[in-house]
Amino acid sequence: MLNMISYELLLFVLAPILILVFLSLDVLFLTWLERKVIARIQLRYGPNRTGPFGLLQPLADALKLIQKEDIIPKTADKVVFTLAPIISFVAASLPFMFIPFSKFFQISFIENALIFLLATSALSAIGILLAAWGSNSKYPLLGGMRAIVQVLSYEIPLVLAVLSIVLIVGSFKLTDIVEFQEKNTWLILLQPLGFLIFFISGLAEASRVPFDLPESESELVAGFHTEYSGMKFALLLFAEYIHLILISILITIFYLGGWLIPGIYYLENIAITIGNSFNIPSHISISILHFIILIIKAHIIIFLILWITRGTLFRIRVYSLPVFSWKGLVPLSMINLIITAILVVM
Repeated sequence: MLNMISYELLLFVLAPILILVFLSLDVLFLTWLERKVIARIQLRYGPNRTGPFGLLQPLADALKLIQKEDIIPKTADKVVFTLAPIISFVAASLPFMFIPFSKFFQISFIENALIFLLATSALSAIGILLAAWGSNSKYPLLGGMRAIVQVLSYEIPLVLAVLSIVLIVGSFKLTDIVEFQEKNTWLILLQPLGFLIFFISGLAEASRVPFDLPESESELVAGFHTEYSGMKFALLLFAEYIHLILISILITIFYLGGWLIPGIYYLENIAITIGNSFNIPSHISISILHFIILIIKAHIIIFLILWITRGTLFRIRVYSLPVFSWKGLVPLSMINLIITAILVVM
Protein backbone atom coordinates (compact mmCIF):
# COMPACT_ATOMS: atom_id res chain seq x y z
CA MET A 1 0.00 0.00 0.00
CA LEU A 2 2.85 2.35 0.91
CA ASN A 3 4.63 1.58 -2.36
CA MET A 4 1.47 2.37 -4.36
CA ILE A 5 1.00 5.70 -2.52
CA SER A 6 4.62 6.68 -3.07
CA TYR A 7 4.33 5.71 -6.75
CA GLU A 8 1.20 7.85 -7.22
CA LEU A 9 2.87 10.80 -5.45
CA LEU A 10 5.99 10.41 -7.58
CA LEU A 11 3.82 10.18 -10.71
CA PHE A 12 1.89 13.33 -9.78
CA VAL A 13 5.06 15.35 -9.12
CA LEU A 14 7.46 14.09 -11.78
CA ALA A 15 5.18 13.07 -14.67
CA PRO A 16 4.31 16.64 -15.83
CA ILE A 17 8.00 17.57 -15.75
CA LEU A 18 9.03 14.43 -17.63
CA ILE A 19 6.33 14.97 -20.27
CA LEU A 20 7.36 18.61 -20.81
CA VAL A 21 11.00 17.54 -21.15
CA PHE A 22 10.00 14.81 -23.59
CA LEU A 23 7.87 17.21 -25.66
CA SER A 24 10.67 19.78 -25.80
CA LEU A 25 13.25 17.22 -26.97
CA ASP A 26 10.79 15.65 -29.38
CA VAL A 27 9.96 19.01 -30.98
CA LEU A 28 13.67 19.58 -31.57
CA PHE A 29 13.91 16.13 -33.14
CA LEU A 30 10.85 16.71 -35.34
CA THR A 31 12.27 19.94 -36.76
CA TRP A 32 15.28 17.88 -37.87
CA LEU A 33 13.13 14.99 -39.12
CA GLU A 34 10.84 17.24 -41.15
CA ARG A 35 13.74 18.89 -42.96
CA LYS A 36 15.36 15.52 -43.60
CA VAL A 37 12.18 13.95 -44.97
CA ILE A 38 11.42 16.89 -47.26
CA ALA A 39 15.03 17.03 -48.42
CA ARG A 40 15.07 13.35 -49.38
CA ILE A 41 11.79 13.71 -51.27
CA GLN A 42 13.30 16.63 -53.17
CA LEU A 43 16.62 14.80 -53.75
CA ARG A 44 18.53 16.95 -51.29
CA TYR A 45 20.58 16.07 -48.17
CA GLY A 46 18.98 18.34 -45.60
CA PRO A 47 20.90 19.27 -42.42
CA ASN A 48 24.29 17.50 -42.57
CA ARG A 49 26.87 19.92 -41.17
CA THR A 50 26.05 20.57 -37.50
CA GLY A 51 26.82 17.32 -35.70
CA PRO A 52 26.56 13.78 -37.13
CA PHE A 53 23.82 13.68 -39.81
CA GLY A 54 22.97 17.26 -38.83
CA LEU A 55 21.40 16.11 -35.54
CA LEU A 56 22.67 19.16 -33.66
CA GLN A 57 21.02 21.58 -36.11
CA PRO A 58 17.80 21.87 -34.02
CA LEU A 59 19.91 22.74 -30.97
CA ALA A 60 21.70 25.43 -32.99
CA ASP A 61 18.33 26.78 -34.14
CA ALA A 62 17.05 26.84 -30.54
CA LEU A 63 20.12 28.77 -29.34
CA LYS A 64 19.66 31.19 -32.22
CA LEU A 65 16.04 31.85 -31.24
CA ILE A 66 16.97 32.36 -27.58
CA GLN A 67 19.63 34.93 -28.51
CA LYS A 68 17.39 36.87 -30.89
CA GLU A 69 16.02 40.23 -29.80
CA ASP A 70 12.49 40.10 -28.44
CA ILE A 71 10.75 42.79 -30.50
CA ILE A 72 7.28 44.09 -29.64
CA PRO A 73 5.63 46.20 -32.38
CA LYS A 74 4.96 49.79 -31.41
CA THR A 75 1.21 49.57 -32.05
CA ALA A 76 0.74 46.09 -30.55
CA ASP A 77 -1.24 45.37 -27.40
CA LYS A 78 1.76 44.48 -25.23
CA VAL A 79 -0.14 42.42 -22.65
CA VAL A 80 -2.05 40.33 -25.19
CA PHE A 81 1.00 40.09 -27.47
CA THR A 82 3.08 38.69 -24.59
CA LEU A 83 0.44 36.33 -23.17
CA ALA A 84 -0.58 34.77 -26.50
CA PRO A 85 2.51 32.52 -26.99
CA ILE A 86 2.33 31.35 -23.36
CA ILE A 87 -1.38 30.52 -23.65
CA SER A 88 -0.79 28.75 -26.97
CA PHE A 89 2.03 26.62 -25.51
CA VAL A 90 0.10 25.75 -22.33
CA ALA A 91 -3.07 24.92 -24.29
CA ALA A 92 -1.12 22.62 -26.60
CA SER A 93 0.50 20.84 -23.63
CA LEU A 94 -2.61 20.46 -21.41
CA PRO A 95 -4.20 17.51 -23.30
CA PHE A 96 -1.20 15.34 -22.39
CA MET A 97 -2.50 15.29 -18.82
CA PHE A 98 -5.29 12.96 -19.96
CA ILE A 99 -3.34 10.70 -22.34
CA PRO A 100 -2.51 7.19 -21.07
CA PHE A 101 1.03 6.32 -22.11
CA SER A 102 0.51 2.84 -20.62
CA LYS A 103 -1.89 1.01 -18.33
CA PHE A 104 -0.21 2.61 -15.31
CA PHE A 105 1.25 5.87 -16.61
CA GLN A 106 -1.24 8.72 -16.86
CA ILE A 107 -1.16 12.03 -15.02
CA SER A 108 -4.90 12.43 -14.50
CA PHE A 109 -7.01 9.29 -14.02
CA ILE A 110 -10.60 10.46 -14.57
CA GLU A 111 -13.64 8.71 -15.96
CA ASN A 112 -14.44 11.19 -18.73
CA ALA A 113 -10.84 11.84 -19.82
CA LEU A 114 -11.82 11.94 -23.49
CA ILE A 115 -14.17 14.89 -22.98
CA PHE A 116 -11.53 16.89 -21.12
CA LEU A 117 -8.93 16.00 -23.73
CA LEU A 118 -11.04 17.24 -26.63
CA ALA A 119 -12.00 20.38 -24.71
CA THR A 120 -8.42 21.31 -23.82
CA SER A 121 -7.08 20.55 -27.30
CA ALA A 122 -9.50 23.11 -28.77
CA LEU A 123 -8.09 25.85 -26.52
CA SER A 124 -5.06 26.31 -28.76
CA ALA A 125 -7.21 28.40 -31.11
CA ILE A 126 -7.50 31.02 -28.34
CA GLY A 127 -3.73 31.49 -28.28
CA ILE A 128 -3.64 31.88 -32.07
CA LEU A 129 -6.47 34.44 -32.05
CA LEU A 130 -4.82 36.41 -29.24
CA ALA A 131 -1.50 36.40 -31.12
CA ALA A 132 -3.24 37.70 -34.23
CA TRP A 133 -5.26 40.34 -32.37
CA GLY A 134 -2.41 41.47 -30.12
CA SER A 135 -0.07 42.05 -33.08
CA ASN A 136 -2.37 44.79 -34.44
CA SER A 137 -1.25 43.99 -37.99
CA LYS A 138 -3.27 43.00 -41.04
CA TYR A 139 -1.37 39.81 -41.95
CA PRO A 140 -1.55 38.24 -38.45
CA LEU A 141 -5.21 39.23 -38.17
CA LEU A 142 -6.05 37.50 -41.46
CA GLY A 143 -4.16 34.41 -40.31
CA GLY A 144 -5.99 34.41 -36.98
CA MET A 145 -9.39 34.68 -38.67
CA ARG A 146 -8.49 31.78 -40.93
CA ALA A 147 -7.43 29.73 -37.90
CA ILE A 148 -10.79 30.28 -36.17
CA VAL A 149 -12.73 29.34 -39.30
CA GLN A 150 -10.56 26.24 -39.60
CA VAL A 151 -11.17 25.15 -36.01
CA LEU A 152 -14.93 25.75 -36.26
CA SER A 153 -15.07 23.76 -39.49
CA TYR A 154 -12.99 20.72 -38.58
CA GLU A 155 -13.65 20.32 -34.85
CA ILE A 156 -17.15 18.97 -35.58
CA PRO A 157 -16.21 16.03 -37.87
CA LEU A 158 -13.28 15.23 -35.54
CA VAL A 159 -15.58 14.98 -32.51
CA LEU A 160 -18.19 12.98 -34.45
CA ALA A 161 -15.49 10.49 -35.51
CA VAL A 162 -14.50 10.09 -31.85
CA LEU A 163 -18.14 9.63 -30.81
CA SER A 164 -18.34 6.63 -33.15
CA ILE A 165 -15.50 5.07 -31.17
CA VAL A 166 -17.29 5.85 -27.89
CA LEU A 167 -20.41 4.08 -29.18
CA ILE A 168 -18.42 0.95 -29.99
CA VAL A 169 -16.34 0.88 -26.80
CA GLY A 170 -19.03 2.20 -24.46
CA SER A 171 -16.64 4.36 -22.45
CA PHE A 172 -15.00 7.80 -22.41
CA LYS A 173 -11.81 6.43 -20.83
CA LEU A 174 -8.87 6.19 -23.20
CA THR A 175 -7.51 3.12 -21.41
CA ASP A 176 -10.83 1.37 -22.09
CA ILE A 177 -10.42 2.16 -25.80
CA VAL A 178 -7.04 0.44 -25.82
CA GLU A 179 -8.35 -2.50 -23.76
CA PHE A 180 -11.23 -2.94 -26.22
CA GLN A 181 -8.73 -3.23 -29.07
CA GLU A 182 -6.72 -5.68 -27.00
CA LYS A 183 -9.73 -7.97 -26.62
CA ASN A 184 -11.15 -7.50 -30.12
CA THR A 185 -9.27 -5.83 -32.99
CA TRP A 186 -7.77 -2.48 -33.86
CA LEU A 187 -10.48 0.08 -34.49
CA ILE A 188 -9.05 1.11 -37.84
CA LEU A 189 -10.55 -2.14 -39.14
CA LEU A 190 -13.96 -1.37 -37.60
CA GLN A 191 -13.89 2.36 -38.38
CA PRO A 192 -11.96 2.92 -41.64
CA LEU A 193 -14.12 5.91 -42.61
CA GLY A 194 -13.87 7.33 -39.09
CA PHE A 195 -10.09 6.96 -39.25
CA LEU A 196 -9.94 8.87 -42.53
CA ILE A 197 -12.18 11.65 -41.16
CA PHE A 198 -10.16 11.93 -37.95
CA PHE A 199 -6.88 11.93 -39.87
CA ILE A 200 -7.96 14.76 -42.21
CA SER A 201 -9.54 16.77 -39.39
CA GLY A 202 -6.40 16.25 -37.31
CA LEU A 203 -4.28 17.75 -40.08
CA ALA A 204 -6.56 20.78 -40.09
CA GLU A 205 -6.42 21.05 -36.29
CA ALA A 206 -2.62 20.98 -36.42
CA SER A 207 -2.58 23.45 -39.36
CA ARG A 208 -0.51 21.12 -41.52
CA VAL A 209 -0.46 21.27 -45.31
CA PRO A 210 -2.88 21.41 -47.11
CA PHE A 211 -4.57 23.21 -44.20
CA ASP A 212 -1.78 25.63 -43.24
CA LEU A 213 -3.84 28.66 -44.28
CA PRO A 214 -3.35 30.48 -40.92
CA GLU A 215 0.35 30.81 -41.90
CA SER A 216 0.56 30.43 -45.72
CA GLU A 217 3.90 32.17 -46.31
CA SER A 218 3.15 32.95 -49.96
CA GLU A 219 0.11 35.04 -48.96
CA LEU A 220 0.45 36.24 -45.36
CA VAL A 221 4.24 36.35 -44.77
CA ALA A 222 3.96 34.07 -41.72
CA GLY A 223 0.34 34.52 -40.75
CA PHE A 224 -0.56 34.93 -37.08
CA HIS A 225 3.08 34.87 -35.89
CA THR A 226 4.44 37.35 -38.46
CA GLU A 227 5.32 39.97 -35.81
CA TYR A 228 6.91 37.53 -33.34
CA SER A 229 10.59 36.91 -32.72
CA GLY A 230 12.88 35.33 -30.14
CA MET A 231 11.38 33.18 -27.40
CA LYS A 232 7.80 34.20 -28.16
CA PHE A 233 8.17 32.86 -31.71
CA ALA A 234 9.81 29.72 -30.29
CA LEU A 235 6.80 29.08 -28.01
CA LEU A 236 4.38 29.42 -30.93
CA LEU A 237 6.54 27.06 -33.01
CA PHE A 238 6.71 24.56 -30.15
CA ALA A 239 2.92 24.68 -29.77
CA GLU A 240 2.46 23.78 -33.45
CA TYR A 241 4.73 20.75 -33.24
CA ILE A 242 3.24 19.66 -29.91
CA HIS A 243 -0.19 19.69 -31.58
CA LEU A 244 1.23 17.44 -34.31
CA ILE A 245 2.55 15.02 -31.66
CA LEU A 246 -0.85 15.07 -29.92
CA ILE A 247 -2.79 14.25 -33.09
CA SER A 248 -0.41 11.38 -33.93
CA ILE A 249 -0.69 9.89 -30.43
CA LEU A 250 -4.49 10.15 -30.52
CA ILE A 251 -4.60 8.41 -33.91
CA THR A 252 -2.44 5.65 -32.42
CA ILE A 253 -4.66 5.25 -29.35
CA PHE A 254 -8.00 5.52 -31.13
CA TYR A 255 -7.34 3.39 -34.19
CA LEU A 256 -3.98 1.58 -33.98
CA GLY A 257 -4.18 -0.16 -30.62
CA GLY A 258 -2.17 2.33 -28.58
CA TRP A 259 0.77 0.47 -27.07
CA LEU A 260 -0.45 -2.91 -28.36
CA ILE A 261 1.62 -4.87 -30.88
CA PRO A 262 1.81 -8.60 -31.71
CA GLY A 263 3.82 -10.36 -29.01
CA ILE A 264 3.23 -7.62 -26.42
CA TYR A 265 2.88 -10.14 -23.57
CA TYR A 266 6.23 -11.72 -24.45
CA LEU A 267 7.87 -8.28 -24.48
CA GLU A 268 6.24 -7.40 -21.15
CA ASN A 269 7.76 -10.50 -19.55
CA ILE A 270 11.17 -9.54 -20.90
CA ALA A 271 10.75 -5.97 -19.59
CA ILE A 272 9.75 -7.29 -16.14
CA THR A 273 12.77 -9.63 -16.06
CA ILE A 274 15.15 -6.81 -17.01
CA GLY A 275 13.50 -4.49 -14.50
CA ASN A 276 13.80 -7.03 -11.69
CA SER A 277 17.56 -7.24 -12.26
CA PHE A 278 17.71 -3.47 -11.49
CA ASN A 279 15.11 -3.67 -8.66
CA ILE A 280 12.56 -1.77 -10.77
CA PRO A 281 8.88 -2.57 -9.98
CA SER A 282 7.09 -4.53 -12.69
CA HIS A 283 4.47 -1.83 -13.37
CA ILE A 284 7.20 0.71 -14.05
CA SER A 285 9.00 -1.69 -16.40
CA ILE A 286 5.74 -2.32 -18.28
CA SER A 287 5.01 1.42 -18.39
CA ILE A 288 8.40 2.13 -19.97
CA LEU A 289 7.80 -0.57 -22.59
CA HIS A 290 4.30 0.69 -23.40
CA PHE A 291 5.56 4.27 -23.62
CA ILE A 292 8.31 3.31 -26.09
CA ILE A 293 5.90 1.34 -28.30
CA LEU A 294 3.29 4.13 -28.28
CA ILE A 295 5.85 6.79 -29.17
CA ILE A 296 7.36 4.70 -31.98
CA LYS A 297 3.93 4.10 -33.52
CA ALA A 298 3.03 7.79 -33.16
CA HIS A 299 6.24 8.83 -34.90
CA ILE A 300 5.51 6.49 -37.77
CA ILE A 301 2.25 8.44 -38.16
CA ILE A 302 4.19 11.71 -37.96
CA PHE A 303 6.56 10.49 -40.67
CA LEU A 304 3.59 9.65 -42.92
CA ILE A 305 2.03 13.06 -42.21
CA LEU A 306 5.25 14.84 -43.16
CA TRP A 307 5.58 12.73 -46.28
CA ILE A 308 1.96 13.14 -47.42
CA THR A 309 1.53 16.81 -46.55
CA ARG A 310 4.87 18.56 -47.00
CA GLY A 311 6.12 16.33 -49.79
CA THR A 312 2.95 15.55 -51.77
CA LEU A 313 -0.03 17.86 -51.27
CA PHE A 314 -0.41 21.56 -51.97
CA ARG A 315 -2.26 24.23 -50.01
CA ILE A 316 -5.99 24.43 -50.70
CA ARG A 317 -7.72 27.72 -51.53
CA VAL A 318 -9.23 29.79 -48.75
CA TYR A 319 -12.86 29.41 -49.83
CA SER A 320 -12.40 25.65 -50.19
CA LEU A 321 -11.46 25.32 -46.51
CA PRO A 322 -14.96 25.44 -44.91
CA VAL A 323 -16.67 24.00 -48.01
CA PHE A 324 -14.63 20.80 -47.85
CA SER A 325 -15.59 20.34 -44.20
CA TRP A 326 -19.28 21.33 -44.18
CA LYS A 327 -20.15 19.69 -47.50
CA GLY A 328 -17.78 16.74 -47.23
CA LEU A 329 -16.47 15.72 -43.83
CA VAL A 330 -19.45 16.69 -41.66
CA PRO A 331 -22.04 14.70 -43.68
CA LEU A 332 -19.65 11.72 -43.91
CA SER A 333 -18.99 11.80 -40.17
CA MET A 334 -22.73 11.94 -39.41
CA ILE A 335 -23.39 9.01 -41.75
CA ASN A 336 -20.55 7.09 -40.09
CA LEU A 337 -21.99 7.84 -36.64
CA ILE A 338 -25.51 6.74 -37.62
CA ILE A 339 -24.30 3.50 -39.22
CA THR A 340 -22.14 2.77 -36.15
CA ALA A 341 -25.11 3.36 -33.82
CA ILE A 342 -27.30 1.00 -35.86
CA LEU A 343 -24.66 -1.72 -35.86
CA VAL A 344 -24.06 -1.36 -32.12
CA VAL A 345 -27.79 -1.63 -31.33
CA MET A 346 -28.15 -4.67 -33.58
